[in-house]
Amino acid sequence: MDTTTIVLLLAAIVTVSLVIIVFSQIREKARIERVRKMTAQEDAYNKAYRLLTEIPGQYLTPDLKLLLLKRMEDACQELTALKSDQPVKQWLENIAQTKKQILEKNDQRPPVKVDSPEKSTYIKELLQALFKLIEAMHKAGRIDSATAKKNLKYVLFLVHKTHADLHVFQARDFIRQNQIRKAIHAYHLASTEMGKSRDNPLAMKAVKSFRTRIKELEEMSTEGKMNEESHSKLDKEWDNFLQDDGTWKKKADYDD
Repeated sequence: MDTTTIVLLLAAIVTVSLVIIVFSQIREKARIERVRKMTAQEDAYNKAYRLLTEIPGQYLTPDLKLLLLKRMEDACQELTALKSDQPVKQWLENIAQTKKQILEKNDQRPPVKVDSPEKSTYIKELLQALFKLIEAMHKAGRIDSATAKKNLKYVLFLVHKTHADLHVFQARDFIRQNQIRKAIHAYHLASTEMGKSRDNPLAMKAVKSFRTRIKELEEMSTEGKMNEESHSKLDKEWDNFLQDDGTWKKKADYDD
């Protein structure tokens, strides 16, 4: 075998080796990218599912539920295309079933009382995550501007409601302890929080109620006696504040 042949043979071996190495690198990069995409979609699905199941039932409107289901469904479709080994088919079946329940108004999720700083902080974090998710869906073209704006505004309202919840339950504790001045201050804070959503009629009705309650407490403080019936009425109405059949949505018991 002459020198030229040997050189050509070595060159061929080197070339084949390089091709194999490059091909292997391309395959590895493709594998890594596929894993990255699957992980991202799995995270998106789990995040939306967590928000759907952990945000208090009274906070989630049908529109918000359907948005979260849409994000879960989009993630499942991406995972199907990526040939994920996750139980995507079962996820899609669950999504379809939940969507049907929502559209038929049979999806009932339990309300949660925000009666501690820890609960208030946790729910606020969930709502902030929901806000970012809606923004991301809009940016990605998954929802239109009108839908995004409407739901983002409502989520902000819910954040204010969460803060007000905490102040209301603190006020209740103060009243039970006969600390009227502290209770009045707590109701002032609740009123301020709801006042941040001035374009929401329900929030403004709450502000009126808090002002009336503050006036009642001031009179009780002066007279030295409590009106438990009035207090119980406000408690019941506030607990039903976001419910479909809530009294605050039917009539303004505390309207001036």
